Amino acid sequence: MKRYAEKPVQKGSTLEGILTQWRAARPDLDCRPMVVIGQIWRTGHLATRAVEANLKQYDLDMAGFDVLLTLRRQADGKAMTPGELARDMMLSPPAMTNRIDRLSARGLVERHADPDDRRALRVALTEAGRSMADQVVETHVTLEESLLEGLSPDERDQLVALLQRVGR
Repeated sequence: MKRYAEKPVQKGSTLEGILTQWRAARPDLDCRPMVVIGQIWRTGHLATRAVEANLKQYDLDMAGFDVLLTLRRQADGKAMTPGELARDMMLSPPAMTNRIDRLSARGLVERHADPDDRRALRVALTEAGRSMADQVVETHVTLEESLLEGLSPDERDQLVALLQRVGR
C-alpha cells in the first residue's frame, strides 16, 4: 500500500477530528484519502447549495439551468435536437423530454420542425429564454468567482489539473 507523507489536516476541522479518531482506531491504516474525498464532497456540496440558491431567484433548477446554458452557448443560436441535447448533457432522452417540456411551458424554449428532416424536432431558446440565460450565466459566474476568490489564477489551474487526475 502506498503511504503518504504524514502531514496534518487543517487544525480545527471536523475532518481533522475524523482522521484523529481513525488513527486511534486503526493505526495500521492510512485514512488520509478519506480526508481528501471528504473535502471534495464538502466543497461540492457547498458549491451545489450556492448554485441552487442563485437559480431559485429565476425559478430554475439545475436541470433547466443546464438546458438553457447548453442552448445559449451554441454558435449563432443554433437549435439542437432533443437527442443532441441529451448526449451533450449525458442524459437519457426521456429525461431530456421532461426538461424541455418544463422550459417550453414557461416560454423559455420552443420546439420546431427540423428543416432537413420532417420527422425530427429542434429545440431553441426563445427571446425570453435567451434573456434569462444571459442573466443567469452572469450571476452564476459572479457566484463561482466569489467561491474561488481565495485562490490565485495559478492555484485554480493547479486545482483543476489535480482534480482531473483523480480517478484515472
